[in-house]
Amino acid sequence: MKRKIVVCSGTACLDPGGKKIEPELNRILKEKNAQELAEIEEAVSYGLCGNCPMIVVEPDGVYYEKMDAAKLERIVDEHIIGGKPVDELMAKEPVDSSHIRMLGSADFFGKQLRITLRNCGVIDPESFDDYLAMRGYEALASVLENMTPEQVIDEVTKSGLRGRGGAGYPTGLKWKQATEFEAEKRFVICNADEGDPGAFMDRSAIEGDPFCLLEGMTIGGYAVGATHGYVYLRAEYPLAIKRLQYAIDEARKRGLLGKNIFGTDFSFDIDIRLGAGAYVCGEETALIASIEGRRGMPRPRPPYPAESGLWGFPTLINNVETWANVPAVILNGAEWFAKLGTDKSKGTKVFALAGKIKNTGLVEVPMGTTLREIIYDIGGGIRDNKKFKAVQTGGPSGGCIPEQYLDTPVDYESLMKAGSIMGSGGMIVMDENTCMVDVAKFFLTFTEDESCGKCTPCREGTKRLLEILTRITEGNGVPEDLEKLEYLGKTVKRASLCGLGQSAPNPILSTLQNFREEYEAHIYEKRCPAGVCSALLNYYVDPEKCVGCTLCAKVCPVKCISGAPKETHVIDTNICIKCGECKKKCPVKAIYRK
Repeated sequence: MKRKIVVCSGTACLDPGGKKIEPELNRILKEKNAQELAEIEEAVSYGLCGNCPMIVVEPDGVYYEKMDAAKLERIVDEHIIGGKPVDELMAKEPVDSSHIRMLGSADFFGKQLRITLRNCGVIDPESFDDYLAMRGYEALASVLENMTPEQVIDEVTKSGLRGRGGAGYPTGLKWKQATEFEAEKRFVICNADEGDPGAFMDRSAIEGDPFCLLEGMTIGGYAVGATHGYVYLRAEYPLAIKRLQYAIDEARKRGLLGKNIFGTDFSFDIDIRLGAGAYVCGEETALIASIEGRRGMPRPRPPYPAESGLWGFPTLINNVETWANVPAVILNGAEWFAKLGTDKSKGTKVFALAGKIKNTGLVEVPMGTTLREIIYDIGGGIRDNKKFKAVQTGGPSGGCIPEQYLDTPVDYESLMKAGSIMGSGGMIVMDENTCMVDVAKFFLTFTEDESCGKCTPCREGTKRLLEILTRITEGNGVPEDLEKLEYLGKTVKRASLCGLGQSAPNPILSTLQNFREEYEAHIYEKRCPAGVCSALLNYYVDPEKCVGCTLCAKVCPVKCISGAPKETHVIDTNICIKCGECKKKCPVKAIYRK
């Protein structure tokens, strides 16, 4: 029986050792004269990014994780040649590949439903025929043959699809608005400028299924009367760029982009525009400025891009996940999509699970799935069985949600009530060892650095907020800082020009509301309860446990530990740089931190 070995070629699997997997497999198969027993293909984004590099042996549906040369040789010997899967090398989490093959299945870790990622892990992203075999371009053909632009917009509107870029604006309404203004031409844009720390949803979707994005954009172009589209993609994503350009070239070659698509009078083409990595260019007016060759800075609205966007023409902008949903809506019907999710948030949402969680990676769940289900049932719970502390949704602009809100359904309105936002889909999990003041400082450091500087509230306000947080984490905070943080944070939210400044204070305001006691401990007691803020920590030697082995003194980089062999040692806290090497090295656990 001839098997297929599918090598995951997503960014996570290719770094650092995954690039060697395919050539190594070819070498082993050749050495063992087993080329006739297996063929090698590529696919992207099974979602189990913490298990990379991965391969899957089909049709057996066996997933193998954390591959290296020795493991590959065993798999070829025992599974490919011998016909028996190697149990101890399989992915530790049970995985059923049927979740990928059947739209409507909910198998992956038990509670997922894939629409955006429906082809990821199934097709070779650099094979047009693979995409065609998964009903690719059927939706576009149906639209051009059977539907008017108004009917397409009506179908998208009835589906209840909302923009997946973060704000959740109704997609159908946005499309309709783009048709309401008289203009010589119109444009369509895909916002793939995904810059949130810990987020990799859009990048993975493009790497795993680039044709789906192109099909969705082409349908959108037909619906609003556009003749050209642009995908604004970060230059830091070379694999996504390579595969998207391949897909564009193939679509043009086959008459699915360019003049007279499907032999109709509809003409539409797509090009890639690369961004230099400015986070603010995720804001649509800054993105438009960047495409036009100007500095990426937001402008006041109105007019909105639907009226005056790229080069002053009406412009429709959606993100990767929104566009990827469009062909599925057309193929399966608005009523099918509207039955998924909640009353106000239809369909599914892709999240990038990261942080202190066992199963990191991509997940896609129906709207309304609770945070607890995502973190514990899908994500496997907290790493090292530690206690859950908080989860941040929505990237650096989101809030930190504490344990009492774990049963919150994931939808736009519910997350807002819990003090956070949906955002583009980043989800960072924190455990008991996380300092919430330090977390707020980390995210504000990011947004302060990424501020374009155009408006004073964001430019100056984020700097002052960061100064206060830094002062608190260094043990120099004063009680008045709590009131200043809250007042300044709310002011920056109200007065900033664009979404970056308007949401930058969210991590501070949410942690102040839910974890105020940690701020108070830093200010009043000069203590970091989580033991993270080094300026508030000291290392000590327990005289009852110390055996005088001298190992701690030998590893200390600043020679702050004194004591003779077989005698109790002492740490000079005035010299100690708090690196923690002594604590790691002590064989009897005599060194503690407080």
